Amino acid sequence: MGEERIYIEGDEARFTRTGLTSVDLEFSDGRKFTGLEPRRLFPMTGVSRYITLLDGDGVEVAVIRNLASLPEAERETVEACLYEYYRIPKVERILGCTEKFGMIRFRVETDRGECTIEIHHIVHQIKLTYGIRVLFLDNDDNRYEILDIRKLDRKSRAILENYI
Repeated sequence: MGEERIYIEGDEARFTRTGLTSVDLEFSDGRKFTGLEPRRLFPMTGVSRYITLLDGDGVEVAVIRNLASLPEAERETVEACLYEYYRIPKVERILGCTEKFGMIRFRVETDRGECTIEIHHIVHQIKLTYGIRVLFLDNDDNRYEILDIRKLDRKSRAILENYI
């Protein structure tokens, strides 16, 4: 049987941010772990509960049961990493679209600037939810979203209608 899951609650652990989405962890008993990436086990419903800490191989080292149980500085450190990891650019306009050899390239304007979204599998990489929201997952696992297709300009909607 495998090792028992380590849960973090209260002030038993200290986090040091080491990258945009990574932290080092030191427990009060002296155990240390480096290069951990916080991820939500329930990203839609549990934004502040059950945060897993993964090592460089994607193996879980520990779980934070509830961010609210951590001291303020520790909570803010973990929340900053989660914010960066889960931040999704919002597509504001679709500037153009080309298809070649089964790859679709959307040239888009987002709230973070212009970029190209490359997609191979429409069914798996473009999702329409609630009839108005579009989620894109590009070939590099980057995520983009359109919050409300009704708010897009006419040209953007016309391009998008070919793929949803």
